[in-house]
Amino acid sequence: MATPHERGRPGDPVRDDSPVVRPEREGTRAVHPGREDARAVRPVRDGILLGLAVGVSGLAFGAAAVSAGLSVWQASALSLLAYTGASQFALAGAIASGGSLLAGATGAILLGSRNALYSLRLADVLRVRGLARLLAAQGVTDESTALALAQPDPAAARAGFGATFAALYLTWNAATLAGAIGAGRVGSPAALGLDVVGPAAFLALIWPRLASGGTERAVAAGGAVIALTLTPVLPPGAPVILASVAALTAVLGGRPDVARDTATEAAQ
Repeated sequence: MATPHERGRPGDPVRDDSPVVRPEREGTRAVHPGREDARAVRPVRDGILLGLAVGVSGLAFGAAAVSAGLSVWQASALSLLAYTGASQFALAGAIASGGSLLAGATGAILLGSRNALYSLRLADVLRVRGLARLLAAQGVTDESTALALAQPDPAAARAGFGATFAALYLTWNAATLAGAIGAGRVGSPAALGLDVVGPAAFLALIWPRLASGGTERAVAAGGAVIALTLTPVLPPGAPVILASVAALTAVLGGRPDVARDTATEAAQ
């Protein structure tokens, strides 16, 4: 039984020492710890699997580069330093067709310049600072960009980007070396279907956006038409860059958000 002192004097506020249970704020949901772990693991898992799948196509580049006249070490150096598959294939193709090294390098640089557009989009998502930006810049590719932008939050985007970069860089360079060494034994890379691995993986990445609305499909179709039309008359790389103009259809249609998110995809 409480004493008068414990009960307080008449007029005093009533003390309640029981635990306070705060109601859950409207519009929020409790997330099960297991679901949080799954959300953290998924972008890493997807990035590793994507890197391994696409990196195998380095076999095709290694074989193509040596067949074009490059040495094993020149092919490996291109993969280690340039690390942009389309540009590397463009350079090897220009040399194989009898073009000059300058012409091949110009086309490769032009084709690789699309990564600068990717970097502008990724800067606000990855938020990398200091010297780490140099490493992150090396990891900007079609695959790492697409996987990072597909994530629901910046933390997942950074995890997916890092996992894709690590898996793809290691696999691509190892496959390039293997393809260059075994170029005479592998035969034509196209005969093995290795030349379609990269495009197929990228199509799988952007498919959810293509299926999400008519505007997205219109931008992708416009980019494809521009690229196919200009390919016979412009040097390698130029049609891909100019295909991003298709994103203007979203701007003119009043969808600047779609233009921003699909500009990099329209270039493919």
